[in-house]
Amino acid sequence: MEESNSTVRRWEDMEIDILVKIFKSFDIIELTSGISRVCSSWRLACCDPILWKTIDLGLLRSNFIKVPTPPYVWVDDRSDKKLMRVLKIALGLSRGNVTCLIFHFNLYPRDDHLLYAAERCPRLKRLVLPAWNRITKAGICKAVNQWEELESLTMPSIAYPPYIMEVIGANCKNFSQLKIMGPCDTLFASTLAAFLPKLKVLSLRCSILCKEVLVLILDCLEHLEVLNISHCLLIEVPAPPAPRKILRELDQSILEKASKLREFFTCQDESCILCERTINDEGLLRWYKYEEGLWRTDEVSSLAH
Repeated sequence: MEESNSTVRRWEDMEIDILVKIFKSFDIIELTSGISRVCSSWRLACCDPILWKTIDLGLLRSNFIKVPTPPYVWVDDRSDKKLMRVLKIALGLSRGNVTCLIFHFNLYPRDDHLLYAAERCPRLKRLVLPAWNRITKAGICKAVNQWEELESLTMPSIAYPPYIMEVIGANCKNFSQLKIMGPCDTLFASTLAAFLPKLKVLSLRCSILCKEVLVLILDCLEHLEVLNISHCLLIEVPAPPAPRKILRELDQSILEKASKLREFFTCQDESCILCERTINDEGLLRWYKYEEGLWRTDEVSSLAH
């Protein structure tokens, strides 16, 4: 039998741009599982900036148990080690090119995780961190101080927000988009007006919202262009002892104030499933009960992930 004259090409001889296109279809677990150690060509392809504009940690969850005292979750040490391992590999391959970092709703990083990411993502523009139970005030402030290019943040509702808003206002000159996953009270709204007066996009969807807070936002955030209050439980709190009143529709005064906005998203439809869920959860949507990935959605396209 005659020997074949065909040339067998090896994987390591494949053109880098083709490898990059293949690797683009891989998720974060696959990209950090060891493919960069196959050969020098694969290593080079794995370091292509195209692969690392966004690091989506949506496949990672913490093994946690809810506890009654702060930080309200107890996390298995193995979860912490896995998260740090993924961060070290991913951020090593990214070579500082990450502009968007997404944490899962049920992923609870510590200060050391966040600060490791901050040090290696100097060009970060968008941070999605919907839960920071285990991150301290010092930790989040130190991280934000390293993200001077930060433009967008998805964050949980917190009881005393001035410190983080003040740091963002002082350090992140291009910051313009904020999504709060939880209640926005008078203190929070006042803090936004004081430290982020140039905020352009704000999403408060699927939460409880007082009419007076909505008025404060519309009156004081003069540069606001887009506001999303879809599926919110809107309430009016009269003077005691009168009970709070649920508003089934926006009155004319609110609509007039909102007319200055470029986009105003609102939904109070009794047939809307999300509106019904917000009411059933008393204005604090329990995302873990619902479809996987639902927490990522938003009527504002730039805040959906």
